[in-house]
Amino acid sequence: MTIEDVMQAAPVIPVLVLDGEHDPVALAETLVEAGLPVLEVTLRTSQALDAIRAMSRVPGAIVGAGTVLNEWQLFEAREAGARFIVAPGLTEALTRAAVATSLAYLPGVATAGDIMRGLEHGLNRFKFFPAESSGGLPAIRSLAAPFGNVRFCPTGGITEASAPDYLAEPAVSCIGGSWMVKKGMSLAAIGEAARRAASLAR
Repeated sequence: MTIEDVMQAAPVIPVLVLDGEHDPVALAETLVEAGLPVLEVTLRTSQALDAIRAMSRVPGAIVGAGTVLNEWQLFEAREAGARFIVAPGLTEALTRAAVATSLAYLPGVATAGDIMRGLEHGLNRFKFFPAESSGGLPAIRSLAAPFGNVRFCPTGGITEASAPDYLAEPAVSCIGGSWMVKKGMSLAAIGEAARRAASLAR
């Protein structure tokens, strides 16, 4: 599976910070059934790797690891069953390690220099992060102009209200968001929010 396959599987990738509030299998089943099969489990909690292992067994789920900061985390995520890796930034060591594996890789960028370093490694699909505080859609449009073959997955500060505008941008393949899975939401409410997200046009 390539990163392009991952980015084309759904318009929105839920960015999940799992702290034990929901059973990971039930959560994955809810999101997949709602039409959001790509699930980014951030490595921000002690439960993350176990959640990746459990969610990877859910039929139809494409589970990856987010907030991957170094090679060690990449290898741990791969062993847990992650099919793609998302990093908040782009570093030489992590990029070399990711390219050497068979995992789809989506590094974070926020500047033209970041993109150029990624292009040197043969990458042209990036997470634009943090999207809103890095300039949002105007910044994406400015960056897309000199980098015509680059496509982005903006993440960070995007809401259900702003999501359609991002998805309407030609340089945006998909977006990452956490609004459909927030603390205190029931699985039924998550399913509803996920169905709305899955129906967004791009």
